[in-house]
Amino acid sequence: MDTHDIGDREPDRRATVRTERDVIGFVTRTCFKTGPPGRVGIESEWFIHPVRPHQRSTRPVPPEPGLPDLHHLQRLADQADPLPGGSRLTFEPGGQLELSTACGDHLPHALSLLHSDLAQIDKLLSDDGLRRVGVGVDHERPPQRQLRTPRYDAMEQFFDTRGPEGRLMMTSTAAVQVCLDAGADDEDVRRRWSLTHALAPVLVAAFANSPLCGGRVTGWASTRQHIWSQLDLGRVRPALTEQGHPAEHWARYALDARVMAVRSADGPWEADPGMTLREWVSGVTGRPGPTYDDVAYHLSTLFPPVRPHGWLELRMIDALPDHLWPVAVAVTTALVDDDAAADRARDAIEGTEHLLEAAARDALHDVVLRRAATRAFEAALDALPRLQLHEALIRQVDDYADRYVAAGRTPGDDLCDDWRSGQERSA
Repeated sequence: MDTHDIGDREPDRRATVRTERDVIGFVTRTCFKTGPPGRVGIESEWFIHPVRPHQRSTRPVPPEPGLPDLHHLQRLADQADPLPGGSRLTFEPGGQLELSTACGDHLPHALSLLHSDLAQIDKLLSDDGLRRVGVGVDHERPPQRQLRTPRYDAMEQFFDTRGPEGRLMMTSTAAVQVCLDAGADDEDVRRRWSLTHALAPVLVAAFANSPLCGGRVTGWASTRQHIWSQLDLGRVRPALTEQGHPAEHWARYALDARVMAVRSADGPWEADPGMTLREWVSGVTGRPGPTYDDVAYHLSTLFPPVRPHGWLELRMIDALPDHLWPVAVAVTTALVDDDAAADRARDAIEGTEHLLEAAARDALHDVVLRRAATRAFEAALDALPRLQLHEALIRQVDDYADRYVAAGRTPGDDLCDDWRSGQERSA
């Protein structure tokens, strides 16, 4: 969803934040917009590979002469602008292509917007011998950053002091993110905030699609989720707490998190300045206090499974191929936006709320998660006609439930099977 949905009640972004209450007020105004739910946004990330799938590359684009670098991909993107559905096209640090849709009025509208934009992108990529690949981790190519910006320079420096996972996250992971309205009123915001967090393990498990990394099986069904969980805990753990309004949860989370970078308009950014936002606001650091714009930027460097932007951004689902990502978007939307399905989902997932690590490791091989996912899919399938979803996509969801959920499998199991077959053929 575009940030223009936030509204115009924000303070002057250049003003200094003086108290923690200022942070809570800012978060309340900007991150949790109330109104009748129903709108849907989608952010889809894709690796760009050669069309020749039998040629295994060991380097990011360009892996060999004749294939485009990121500048060439950007030129292709410029040719696509504007996209017919209005999506914003950007690139992630490793060259992953990202499409962020315009805000769909409802689920079918959002799906159609992304489908039309992907079709336009595919034509341009195909003309250059390239294709999109939907998988949670690019398992054939080592982490190599292509996009050089002050933000990503600082991010790399910040994470490098904590381990190798930061570079893997930036360059080798991809997701499909579902953006849903925060809620009709404060009480509804509380319900949806709690539900989306509780759904995270089941969604990770049901759509796990990254069992490979570095050319090998990792032992994690969602290696992408595992990589993210190994980053700075204060900016990737779930933001839900037991007490207070969700805006207070998010404000405390932001205040407790370390500042990734202090930006500069006329020089290098200061990466990892050694303070939390709370310390910066309090004045104990001895430096000028942050502006509201600094706080907004700090919020953009936090990566929990559910992140509020005025809407709720669900970030926990691995990237999926074209025939599967609509299933993930449809199921997620149904379980949150349809009241009856949401009630059934709460019952279905009871007892799985804290199984995020198990979901990433075992996916639906975990019997408890498989049982919860089965019941959640049943609730979603019952709700999808009420959300006016096309019959063909409802059948896709039903097929997914039969092929994967009922069998305790995920798309990642297919990737493992293909990888093992390739290993046997090459032996």
